Amino acid sequence: MRRSTAVLCGATVVLAGSLTAVPAQADASQSAQSAQSAQASSITWKKCGTDDYPTLQCGSVKVPLDYAKPTGRKITIALSRVPHTAHRYQGPLLVNPGGPGGSGLTLAGFVASALPKAVASQYDVIGFDPRGVGKSKPALDCVPGYFNPVRPDSVPSTAAIEKANLARAKSFAKACGTKYKDVLPYINTISAVKDMDSIRKSLGAKKINYFGYSYGTYLGQVYGKLFPNRVRRLVLDSIVDPDGVWYDDNIGQDYAFDARHKALMAWIAKYNSTYKLGTDPAKIEAKWYAMRADLAKTPAGGKVGASELEDIFIPGGYYNGYWPTLAKAFASYVNDKKTDLLVKAYESIAAIDASGDNGYSIYTAVQCRDVSWPRDWKQWQKDNWKVYSKAPFMAWNNAWYNAPCAFWPTKTLKPVNVANSKLPPVLLFQATDDAATPYQGGVTVHRLLKHSSLVVEQGGGNHGISLSGNACLDKYLVKYLTDGTVPRGSGVADAVCKKTPDPKPEAAASVMSAATAGQPATAPSGARLHGLLGFRG
Repeated sequence: MRRSTAVLCGATVVLAGSLTAVPAQADASQSAQSAQSAQASSITWKKCGTDDYPTLQCGSVKVPLDYAKPTGRKITIALSRVPHTAHRYQGPLLVNPGGPGGSGLTLAGFVASALPKAVASQYDVIGFDPRGVGKSKPALDCVPGYFNPVRPDSVPSTAAIEKANLARAKSFAKACGTKYKDVLPYINTISAVKDMDSIRKSLGAKKINYFGYSYGTYLGQVYGKLFPNRVRRLVLDSIVDPDGVWYDDNIGQDYAFDARHKALMAWIAKYNSTYKLGTDPAKIEAKWYAMRADLAKTPAGGKVGASELEDIFIPGGYYNGYWPTLAKAFASYVNDKKTDLLVKAYESIAAIDASGDNGYSIYTAVQCRDVSWPRDWKQWQKDNWKVYSKAPFMAWNNAWYNAPCAFWPTKTLKPVNVANSKLPPVLLFQATDDAATPYQGGVTVHRLLKHSSLVVEQGGGNHGISLSGNACLDKYLVKYLTDGTVPRGSGVADAVCKKTPDPKPEAAASVMSAATAGQPATAPSGARLHGLLGFRG
């Protein structure tokens, strides 16, 4: 997992002259909540603004490591805030970018700036690093450099390759269990959701508003189940299928990512005048697999082998804004026998830094603990070779990414039944061709959450679609956050929007800048958002 989000906030520093959590003047409907916030908040805020998000503030809250022992050991959850400024105050809006393992501190600044000012100014937009993540303490890093290149080929075509990959997965699970024996049992979705309610209490709010992307939608589903009376408004974008957590959902991803990879090949074929790779998508895809075979033998720049090549192209399944960069590097290798652009792309969007090591440690800790996984490796072999025969692009790469769960040292929990008739109207967003959280997840959650409304981006393949440049989608989000109104339709979807157009070849520079250089505010909103959401979440 790569996370490019800049970490902004210290978790425990308290400065003289820091800001308290007293809200601005509120309307009558929120006056009681505002008074409670002024009296009950235990968070001390300090300024931590950036050039792009100058009004950001940072703070932290202490929560129990084990909620069954509320007076026992405490851990720290790092927070960020863009405070409301409008006369009308609608309470806190917690935001989460997904993962598990994603830092949400900068996302608060993005959401507050991407929403219309008249709407954002009515909320305290609250970002947070979930337990174990980023600036929250302790922050997990089971095996620093676990993804350093060059890794074994992801496709276990020989017993030796499979043995090498299995050894890596087993060693990672063992290292986590040894290094974080006292913490690992408490890194899971239910505990993270209870942390969210601790944040609510520390903010002095009777209810929260919540906006989650990707895995953040599962946090929202579980929060709604555990604390239905604490939910005021709930927005879920790119929705995790709760019926498949987590083994089956990952299998489902493999088919969807293969389809998105084929969509990239078709896009390249459309621009043959630029990339000169041909006009037949199937033949272009064959050239990609030939490139992969070459790199398995001779890694580019000593960094990009077969597994790393997959790492480079997987982000294209999350966001088509990366397609021009990927196509240019692909074409340069095939047509000119040059590897420099592949290496540059790897360093820009695929290489794992320390925050990525932390993110992956939390990803595995949460998913492996949340539910039971097959412990017999023969089951993994059977299932993943079956997928590979039909959808080879990400099948084994994804399998090894999750393989530590076959050897995880903690006991597992039971899946949460998120079916819910107690929530207020909920707003759901889902693209029909999303690879990371396939369309069925949106349909399933729409059915399970009785008062939900589903807005669909027809033909869209990006992961994370609101506040990403589609005005049709955003009008529903703005209306909901303004007054709670949701669309109501008679079909599976309550509203349908056309997809955001695919990029043009010349779009590469601005997107890569946004994805790799701290998401400058001048970049397109889609590029800024996807730089914050990261991959594998």
